[in-house]
Amino acid sequence: MPTQKKSLLTRFLLWKTKHVSHRNFVYFLSIVVGLIAGLGAVILKNSTHYIQHLIETKVVSGYHHPFYFLFPLVGLTLTYLVKKYVVRQEFGHGIPSTLRAIAKKKGIMRQYQMFSALLTAPLTVGFGGSVGLEGPTVSTAAAISSNISRLFHTNQATRTLLMGCAAAGAIACIFKAPIAAIIFAIEVFSLDLTLISLLPLLISSISGVLLSYFFYGSDTILPFQLVDVFTLEQVPFFIIFGILAALTSIYFTKVYAFFHDLFDNIKSPIKRLLIGGIGLGVIVFFIPPLYGEGFEVINNMVTGNFNDVVTDNFLHIDITNNWAILALLLGLIIFKVIASALTFGAGGIGGIFSPSLFMGSVLGFGFAKFINTLGFFKLHLSESNFTLVGMAGVLGGVLQAPLTAIFLIAELTGGYKLFIPLMITVVICFIVTKYFLPYSVYSMELARKGDLITHDKDQAVLTLMNIEALIETKFVKVSPDMNLGDIVHKAVVKSNRNIFPVINVKTKKIEGIILLDDIRPIMFDQTLYKEVVARDVMQAPPEIIDLHNDRMKDIMKKFQDSGAWNLPVIRDDKYIGFISKSKLLTAYRRQLINFTS
Repeated sequence: MPTQKKSLLTRFLLWKTKHVSHRNFVYFLSIVVGLIAGLGAVILKNSTHYIQHLIETKVVSGYHHPFYFLFPLVGLTLTYLVKKYVVRQEFGHGIPSTLRAIAKKKGIMRQYQMFSALLTAPLTVGFGGSVGLEGPTVSTAAAISSNISRLFHTNQATRTLLMGCAAAGAIACIFKAPIAAIIFAIEVFSLDLTLISLLPLLISSISGVLLSYFFYGSDTILPFQLVDVFTLEQVPFFIIFGILAALTSIYFTKVYAFFHDLFDNIKSPIKRLLIGGIGLGVIVFFIPPLYGEGFEVINNMVTGNFNDVVTDNFLHIDITNNWAILALLLGLIIFKVIASALTFGAGGIGGIFSPSLFMGSVLGFGFAKFINTLGFFKLHLSESNFTLVGMAGVLGGVLQAPLTAIFLIAELTGGYKLFIPLMITVVICFIVTKYFLPYSVYSMELARKGDLITHDKDQAVLTLMNIEALIETKFVKVSPDMNLGDIVHKAVVKSNRNIFPVINVKTKKIEGIILLDDIRPIMFDQTLYKEVVARDVMQAPPEIIDLHNDRMKDIMKKFQDSGAWNLPVIRDDKYIGFISKSKLLTAYRRQLINFTS
């Protein structure tokens, strides 16, 4: 049976090569990828909501609040068990893991990544994990797209494009926002905006949004009706709010990074589970609106039903007092990112899209209510409008994807009449956030390791290059105490290279290098064969490449600054081989051709 399947696939590939152009086949695959991405989004959303519905109506109907402490820990425990005994692989969070696969693995994602998030994300979010479903949906779609691309033997550039198409299809299906989905793939996945890439993205996005309409009809996540129109007098408030949104985005990123590093230092997954799960349980017990994705809270903010958000508070604060309401809203902003970070730290699977939207909606609503409560200004600010603009501002700052944020909120709510305030707030937020934080939550970890793909073509090509593949090991090694006679007879005669690494036999460390030019004047003087040793004629390498610390950009700079044609490579302080400038430049040229094809 396997032979027959292989034969059928081979025959199909031969037929495709003869009768279908590469471009048309990519268009066909973009339809398939878009539909599969949309289907993955539907499965994730429905399974999560089913778990939530089952818990709230069947398990603890009427006694929900006391169980807020327990539910997240149960969900995180189930997630841990599925990861350990079903998937049996450790996998990272959605979009960062996808970006890493594009940057360092040529867009190749493992088969288990096609279903791992489908099993774990609903358990995390359905039981109250304070994260979203967007990241897992995108990573699942990208993994499926990657494996489909491998099945049909597409090249790296096409595979990367189709993974971007998968992301566009997933976002389009989740939010019914096809334009924002395309921009998301371009901004976050650093795809080039060309006609060749735009059409497949457009096709996948359309496929995803049509699938959403097929399953959910015309229902939207955020039903919004514009009542208060934008006026010129509101511009100063949107400028101030843009700065406030930037501060919130910086707070989000800093707190997320702090908890990420904190949990990374805890080696035991059980300890991470208990610390994160119990911490999350305590937070959502005292602040129930932080339970789950938070779209119910966002909807209440947009429609002005803030009473439903702040009524259930453990302090029993009088919600008729505006200042008390503002204090509660501030608490939601402060603790939402902590709840999300604890969810991730405990091993939960989810995304940061929803937490960003949540914090932005609360911030926008709270800002408008604060200005209105002050009463110093004759102008009354629309709380629902600022709720929408706040979502775009914080999302654009956290993701550092301003166009995605603007178009997502505009499409999501039909609020194109708010385009100007959206642009003002998001641009200011993005500029301020970018000044203090050069990388987003998605790209922060990758940037630390030098594995981040950007729109800078030169930088992107360097990132995509494989350092390991450039290392040459066929160099004859000599020891520091080897005499000149042995160097001539055991190294020079047997090698076609003009460079010889001097390696310490015990430690395997490189102590220097010997160039053929260094010993040419004395290599035929046999009277010196036993008197001169390698240590006497070796020289220090002009530079040394460290595989753990040096990225391709660093390696290029070392060749440029040193003027050397060969540089030694070490790992854990031990000699491995050499990288030659000629081989490096050849690989760069080849990768540049593949990248721009």
